[in-house]
Amino acid sequence: MKRLSLTCFMTLAITIIAWSQDIVKHAQPGFDKVSSGIAHGNIDTISYASKTVGVKRKALLYTPPGLSKNKKYPVLYLLHGIGGDPNEWLYGGNPQVILDNLYADGKIVPMIVVMPNGRAMKDDRPVGNVFDSVKVQAFATFEKDLLNDLIPYIEKTYPVLKDRESRAIAGLSMGGGQSLNFGLGNLDKFAWIGGFSSAPNTKRPEELVPDPARAKQQLKLLFISCGDSDRLITFSKRTHDYLEKNKVPHIYYIEPGVHDFKVWKNGLYMFSQLLFKPVDVNTFPKYNYLGEGVAASTNIPGLKYPLIFPDNRVMFRVKAPDAQKLQIDLAKKYDMKKDTGGYWIVITDPVVEGFHYYSLLIDGVPVVDPSSQTFYGMGRMASGIDIPDTGMEYYQAQDVPHGQVRSVNYYSAITKAWRRAMVYTPAGYDEETAKRYPVLYLQHGSGEDETGWPTQGKMNFILDNLIAEKKATPMIVVMDRGYATDPARPVPTNAAGQRPGGMTGNVFPEVLVNEIIPMTDKKFRTVADREHRAMAGLSMGGFQTFQTTMTNTDKFAYIGGFSGAAFLQPNAATTDMYNGVWADSTAFNRKMKLVYLSIGTTEPERMYTGVKNFHEALSKAGIRHIYYESPGTAHEWQTWRRSLRQFAGLIFKD
Repeated sequence: MKRLSLTCFMTLAITIIAWSQDIVKHAQPGFDKVSSGIAHGNIDTISYASKTVGVKRKALLYTPPGLSKNKKYPVLYLLHGIGGDPNEWLYGGNPQVILDNLYADGKIVPMIVVMPNGRAMKDDRPVGNVFDSVKVQAFATFEKDLLNDLIPYIEKTYPVLKDRESRAIAGLSMGGGQSLNFGLGNLDKFAWIGGFSSAPNTKRPEELVPDPARAKQQLKLLFISCGDSDRLITFSKRTHDYLEKNKVPHIYYIEPGVHDFKVWKNGLYMFSQLLFKPVDVNTFPKYNYLGEGVAASTNIPGLKYPLIFPDNRVMFRVKAPDAQKLQIDLAKKYDMKKDTGGYWIVITDPVVEGFHYYSLLIDGVPVVDPSSQTFYGMGRMASGIDIPDTGMEYYQAQDVPHGQVRSVNYYSAITKAWRRAMVYTPAGYDEETAKRYPVLYLQHGSGEDETGWPTQGKMNFILDNLIAEKKATPMIVVMDRGYATDPARPVPTNAAGQRPGGMTGNVFPEVLVNEIIPMTDKKFRTVADREHRAMAGLSMGGFQTFQTTMTNTDKFAYIGGFSGAAFLQPNAATTDMYNGVWADSTAFNRKMKLVYLSIGTTEPERMYTGVKNFHEALSKAGIRHIYYESPGTAHEWQTWRRSLRQFAGLIFKD
């Protein structure tokens, strides 16, 4: 008995494995090119008597390689569009080439394919006005011609299987609408139905599938595909939405493309591989459209890609027909695949909310994505993408009074060069000419410059919104480039003649204290004392902030380090740092109005532990401060946007 049970279990397991169905992948380049050294099927023209139309009609017939009269084959009826005829698929889609290649790879069941003229009228040529009502009606009349004349002729003349489970129908555009109308309207005749970019002739879904339970029981496969930029996609989508609502299993496959053969050939490529095989409906959701994607706000205006899906996966699409290899470098490298139109496409894993730099790698060379705006980061101009945050209103433009970000050029006697500062002035600055403002000096991170905070960080919108809500004091914000070199003081080198890393040789703190602050107080209406002066920065800018302010406590009363603060050496006493500025915690706390530290919870371990350990060391030394951890964010702009929002709301308060 045990042996019998084991045998039954093994048989069941083998059956399940045999019936399992792999996901059919999108066509790869070359799928529609003639291959040498493989067997080829035949294309013939056939003629059949049509009682429906009253004349003999023609169709094309594809028979698979090695057709045998001793074997019976399933049949696919493949329909053309409103401006076509039986030759449309032949000349535009190369179905015989696609199928030959699939046969050679062992990916499809041998089948006969019939390509009829879907315009059922005596003069069925695609001439004149193909949208004439008489000709459009002829496409509906074709249902009778198909069922009563063509199918009986095929089943009488060729070695085909005659049951519904061995009969499929599919088509493009008008033919896609016909396929859905005729197939779903005659489930006793067809078990396999495909609509590629189905046209407006497609019946409303309530008419197509009036009895969802029956359709669910009888359908083997319902395949609906369309290009995401096809203006007719609404007809496919409404059918998909209805089927999904009524739990009718189907494949809804949306791909980058328009209303053309690139999409339709891929539809045939995928659909044919699924036909006349055991079907696992549990795989269907894996083909489903990811949802209504939106163009990234960081795209060149008017361009669709990169496209962000609701689950934060991103689709990149780049045209580079002559490139050998393309990748997207966004946190990790993603290999792109080239389609038949020369477009390289990839969909990433879900990307964390916020702004991220990325690169397009063409044959290994990092370049900017031509579809993206560029940002100075990573030490060079780079592409960037802003993944929407569920609570992102605070850094978006709102219907509130807006300040201005001004570009201010000045000459630095220290660096012997012209420099630039970006200066934010709050709403009303130019109107209230007697009013003076406190100043926040706000610094960027490594590999960035003075444009980082207003461009990537959205600091102007953050301040605008906070000030409008009366959650922040109106202030001036000065953002300068955090790199400065005095040509009279060469940067020291090590024994190997190399310049050490870090801030060695960077005299920015001197430039800030001795030149930028005096320049700001002269050009703008500031309250020029330490109680009305703050400094903060992210990453490298955070370290610069502590380096500058802790050696100039007479000039700053508010300090902020976002993902960067101070280098805490192992076994070093906090009270010895910066010439003992923290040795007397009571005196320091009395003098300093705010010390603020922040870090993202998913930042690299070294960065996270460094800032957290510094926070704990300050606590141990009795230094009053605020410590914030940004949930779910890494070493990136979302952490710093949140930090600025908090910090700006805390400073310059009486």
